[in-house]
Amino acid sequence: MKFISWNVNGLRACMKKGFEDFFADQKPDFLCLQETKMEQGQAQPNVGGCLEYWNSAQKKGYSGTAIFTPHSPVAVAYGMDKELHDHEGRLITLEYEEFYLVCCYTPNAQDGLKRLAYRMQWEDDLREYLISLDKTKPVIYCGDLNVAHEEIDLKNPKTNRMNAGFSDQEREKMTVLLASGFTDTFRYLYPDREGAYSWWSYRFNARKNNAGWRIDYFIVSDRLREKIVRAEILSDVEGSDHCPVLLELDL
Repeated sequence: MKFISWNVNGLRACMKKGFEDFFADQKPDFLCLQETKMEQGQAQPNVGGCLEYWNSAQKKGYSGTAIFTPHSPVAVAYGMDKELHDHEGRLITLEYEEFYLVCCYTPNAQDGLKRLAYRMQWEDDLREYLISLDKTKPVIYCGDLNVAHEEIDLKNPKTNRMNAGFSDQEREKMTVLLASGFTDTFRYLYPDREGAYSWWSYRFNARKNNAGWRIDYFIVSDRLREKIVRAEILSDVEGSDHCPVLLELDL
């Protein structure tokens, strides 16, 4: 099964930059989107008659997630059933017979880490949510998780330390999550690969110079490790300041 996750930084804008061609070319079993910045019906992407699941923020044109798939789920959940977190359209969970698929757009800690306290609460609550799912069946967790976990995961770690997305606190939360029974699929296959990034600033020719960050992930329950066939960062795909990331599992 082929899974793709992509922060499209506004789906309507991305649709003008090759989104539908990308979908037609890849034909994923699951396409998980973050930062859709729209509600269902504001535009109609051609996704080959797939089922569509949308979680839009209460604030117009902000955040938002979606999943497109031809596979009918057993159940669907939006958010994590916590009032504190469920207004920004950041989480969709599809349940299948063999696994849960969780599409996530993690809150940014923001400049000056002014939203760090909320981010820490989000991380703790989400980890608890994922662990609870994992007790029932394996989890495939993906999205823009807004953290470069290790120094290898961004171009300039020294000058970015304690910036949003590379604070000690955010990195530690990722470490704790992985220690709770989960695997970073890309690093599992490529523990030492450098220069592998999924987001680049629009400033300073960052993408041209590959001065990026790896902040988009597929993370799976440890017991799915041996099912990993491919884990790739599709860095040649444009249309957003993020590129898609891909996971193929033998399910």
